[in-house]
Amino acid sequence: MLIIDSKDCENIDKALKKYKKKFEKAKILLQLRGRQSFTKPSIRRRGEVLKAVYKQNIAIGKIEPK
Repeated sequence: MLIIDSKDCENIDKALKKYKKKFEKAKILLQLRGRQSFTKPSIRRRGEVLKAVYKQNIAIGKIEPK
């Protein structure tokens, strides 16, 4: 649960803006989308390995980042 400390004199727009920033940093939406369907652990690991290989190729200079 996200808790936003707001002062009495604070504008509601500023409080909403703080909430949105905190929501993005917590990555709640990504968690919810990930839980919508079950992915097998082997497929999840395969994706992590492919990401790592891609990042490594970018660091070496083999491919250009998108």
